[in-house]
Amino acid sequence: MTGTPLRIGLIGYGLAGSVFHAPLIAATEGLALDTVVTSNPERQEQARAEFPDVHVAGTPEELFDRADALDLVVIASPNKTHVPLATTALKAGLPVVVDKPVAGTAAEARELAALAEERGLLLSVFQNRRWDNDFLTLRKLVADGALGDVWRFESRFERWRPRPKGGWRESGDPAEIGGLLYDLGSHVVDQALVLFGPVTEVYAEAVVRRAGAETDDDTFIALTHASGVRSHLYVSSTTAQLGPRFRVLGSRAGYVKHGLDPQEAALREGLRPGPAWGAEPEALWGRIGAGQSPLTDGGDPVPTLRGDYPAYYAAVAAALAGDGPNPVTALEAASALDVLEAARRSAHEKVTVTL
Repeated sequence: MTGTPLRIGLIGYGLAGSVFHAPLIAATEGLALDTVVTSNPERQEQARAEFPDVHVAGTPEELFDRADALDLVVIASPNKTHVPLATTALKAGLPVVVDKPVAGTAAEARELAALAEERGLLLSVFQNRRWDNDFLTLRKLVADGALGDVWRFESRFERWRPRPKGGWRESGDPAEIGGLLYDLGSHVVDQALVLFGPVTEVYAEAVVRRAGAETDDDTFIALTHASGVRSHLYVSSTTAQLGPRFRVLGSRAGYVKHGLDPQEAALREGLRPGPAWGAEPEALWGRIGAGQSPLTDGGDPVPTLRGDYPAYYAAVAAALAGDGPNPVTALEAASALDVLEAARRSAHEKVTVTL
């Protein structure tokens, strides 16, 4: 890509903004981080130290006052601000990337999608874990037919955090759109839909286990896909012994993969995309086979494809240039929110919800 880089305004410089969005934007050819919005003085200094040429604004209003100087707004602020900020940006004539979840409800996501279409603007949702190493590997195995007909998909995003950290992500206020169902659940549901398509039935259990916790911290979601695949999805902060990240069972073989994609840890450590980005040592590769015990060989090792978070913003840049599709549309995100809303209802009413 040649020419003047597109100027990016980033709203929010907490975990999402500073660890994920800013480094990935800076690493993408054709994009330049122009403005960071944060009211926190320490985060303002952090942004200036990491990106000396960046403009720092204390409020979103300051950013929108110079909307003509920007080509894209990225919203990485708390969940409850996603819809109002995205609406303001689109009405200001700016394409938008919104961190997941794009909204608290599927209806709101579809309203945003309609506004973006009406204005002829890109509206994309940051579902970075479509570019996790294990997910890319599994997607290829499924596409190649290596597992045969997939019968059951088990996906776990588990942590051991016996004490709540606090903050809006763990707030019990429904307006905050906190809790694991909408946090990690946004990832595992999106991955299940990408792999196996639309869902017809949803059953969920959402539990508050830790003393002092205000919202779900141990959640299970069971999906029946129209394709016949059953997905069992686990998200938890209370898992003392972590299960496999993926266990996928098919008519020909199964695939088991342990451990998380290394990209988030690398970004947290200050590492940046380069030639060896997203690579995983052979000792962590998953295994494929049929009938083997994990206590013996557990099947044949499957080389894990490299994780590729930078591919998301490269695709955004291409889409803005008219050279490719939106990598994650708001309507795709709305479909995931349909499932999350059904899961919340299922857990609350103790029923199976039909979509």
